[in-house]
Amino acid sequence: MSAKCLSPGGKVRSMVNQTLKDFIVTRILPGVTTPAQYIGGELNSTPKDHREVRGLVCLAFPDTYALGMSHHGLQVLYSLMNAADWACERAFTPLPDFEKALREHDLPLYGLETFTPLNRFDVLGFSLQYEICYTNVLTMLDLGGITLHAVDRGPDETLVIAGGPGAQNPELIAPYIDLFVVGDGEPSLPIVCELWKSMQGDPNLSREDKLAKIAGSVNWAYVPRFYEHQYAPDGTITAIERTRSDVPAAIKACVIDCLDASPLPTAPILPFVETAHDRIAIEIMRGCPWQCRFCQSTVIKRPLRFRTVETIVNAAMESYKNTGHDEISLLSLSTSDYPDFEKLVTRMSEVFTPLGVKISLPSLRITETLKKIPALLAEGRRGGLTLAPEVARDDMREQIRKPINNQDLYDGAAEAFRRGWRKVKLYFMCGLPGERPADLDGIIDMAETIARIGKDVTGRYADVVASVSNFVPKPHTPYQWNGMQTREYFHWAHKYLRSRVRIRSVTVKCHDIERSLLEGILTRGDRRVAEGLEEVWKRGARLDAWSEYFDSKLWWSTFAELGIDVPFYSQRERPVDEILPWDHIHVKKGREYLAKEQNRSIVQLEAMAGAV
Repeated sequence: MSAKCLSPGGKVRSMVNQTLKDFIVTRILPGVTTPAQYIGGELNSTPKDHREVRGLVCLAFPDTYALGMSHHGLQVLYSLMNAADWACERAFTPLPDFEKALREHDLPLYGLETFTPLNRFDVLGFSLQYEICYTNVLTMLDLGGITLHAVDRGPDETLVIAGGPGAQNPELIAPYIDLFVVGDGEPSLPIVCELWKSMQGDPNLSREDKLAKIAGSVNWAYVPRFYEHQYAPDGTITAIERTRSDVPAAIKACVIDCLDASPLPTAPILPFVETAHDRIAIEIMRGCPWQCRFCQSTVIKRPLRFRTVETIVNAAMESYKNTGHDEISLLSLSTSDYPDFEKLVTRMSEVFTPLGVKISLPSLRITETLKKIPALLAEGRRGGLTLAPEVARDDMREQIRKPINNQDLYDGAAEAFRRGWRKVKLYFMCGLPGERPADLDGIIDMAETIARIGKDVTGRYADVVASVSNFVPKPHTPYQWNGMQTREYFHWAHKYLRSRVRIRSVTVKCHDIERSLLEGILTRGDRRVAEGLEEVWKRGARLDAWSEYFDSKLWWSTFAELGIDVPFYSQRERPVDEILPWDHIHVKKGREYLAKEQNRSIVQLEAMAGAV
C-alpha cells in the first residue's frame, strides 16, 4: 500500500483518512509496542471535517507520545487553534518499531485526529523543548513526506515552523525549518497560520516571497534562509548578515501582555496510555522575578505576568470536571513567588481537598514561605518535597545569583516532616564556573543535614535524593560565554560526590555525562554542526533523550569523521566581544545586560578563588 493512494488528487477531503486508518489499525498496530498511542480518538480530542475549516495545522512534538502529551504548551496551542476556524491535530515521534513498520509499508506519519499525512497540512509546528530531540525532528519530517531541507520545498508545500526554547539558538536546526517563532506561541501561531494561508495558491509568489512577507510583517519571525554567517579563519563568526532588506535585522520576542486574558485549556486531552504527568496543569505565572545567571528560562520568558486566583481556581475546577484527574499542578518557573501564593494555595486546598484532589507545587523557591507550605497542604495526600537549591555554599550562590538561605530550607523540611512528608528531592548542578571540591562537599552536607532533620522530627532518617545535573552554558544567559566542563571533570565530580555519602537514606543521582556533552554542542553550535546532525540521523540516531536508544559513540564518531570540533563549540571560553551564533535573536534586557552580568561574575569568581 502506498501513501500516494490515500486520497484522490492528493487532497484530503474526508473527515478521517479511513483507508490509512484501517490499514494501520488492522495490519500495523497489533505488532507494535503500546499501540494506543498511535490511534487518536482520546476524550477531549477534536477531530474536524477539513472541508469546513479555514486551514489545517499540526502540532508536532519531537519526542514520544508519553512525553508530548504531558507538555502543557501543546495542550494550550491545541485548544487555542481548535477554538478558531482551524483544524488542529497532533503528531509525535514514533518508537522505532512503529517507524520501521511505516517505512516497510511506505506509509506516512500522520495527525492523530484524522490520520492525515503530515505533508497534507498547511502548517506543521514543532515545539523545541530539548536540543537532544533534534534528530526526532528529522524523523518526523521524513516520515511525514515533507522535503527535508527548507530551501528545496515548493511554493505551497507544508510550512514548517518551530518555537520553544530551541528557537533561542535556531542555527543548528535552521536548514530544516522554514520559520522560527521567538517568544510566546499563543499570539504568534494564529498570525503565522493566517498569513501563510492567505498566500497559498498565489502563482505570483514564490515560497521565498511568502516567507519574506511573514518575516517583514512582524518582528518575531526568523526565516533562516534570509541570514548568512561569515566566518574567520579560526572558525569564529565575523558577521551575521541579512540577504534581504525587507526582513528584520534583529529578531525580538512575541509577548503576551495580559496572561490572565489568555485562555487556559480547560478540557485537556486525556491520553489512552500512561504519560509522564497524568494530571491537570495550570500555568499560574509566566516569567520569574529572579535573575539567576545560569537560567535561560528566566531571561527568555520576561516580563513577569500572572493570572488571578479566581481565574486559576475556576480553570482548575472546569478542567477537573472535564477530566476527572486527581492531581492539579500549579505551574510556573517559581511557583512560590506568585504574588498571592498563600491565598491561592489555601483556596485551592479548600476547594479540591474535599474532592480527593492533590495540589502539586513542582517549582518552589526556598524562602521563609517554604515552612508554611506543608500546613497549607496539610489535608492533601503527601508525597515528596521537591526543591532546587542548585548549589549549597553561600559564595557560590552569590556567584550564580540565586540568593536563598539554607536555614529556610531546613525549616521548611522540618515542618514537612512534622506534617507527614517523608521524602525530599533536591536538584543541584555540578560543573558551574569556579566550582571547587568544597562546593561538591556542600551538596552532600546539605542532603545529609536534611536526612538528620527527618530523624530528629520522626525518629528515622528521611529519604533524600540529590539529583545532580551537569551544567551546560545556555544561549542568552550571562554564562553564554563560559565553556562547559570536560568529560574527565564530570566523571571525577560524580565519583567524588558518591564517595562522600555516609547516610544510607541519602542517594546521589547524576545525569548522564555523554548526553550532557551532546547537549553542550547542540545548544551552542551553529549551522556548520547541522551537517553532523543530519549525518548521525541517517546513520540511525533516534530518540536520543532515552537511554535505551541513545548511542553516544555514533555521535562522536560522526562528528570526528566530518571534522566537527566538539570542544570548539561546547567547552571553549568565548570572549565577551565575540559574535555568537544567536546574537541576532534579541532578549528583553539585551546583550549589554548579559555582558555586564558576566563581567560581574568574573570578578566574583576571582574573589572566590582568592578566598580559598
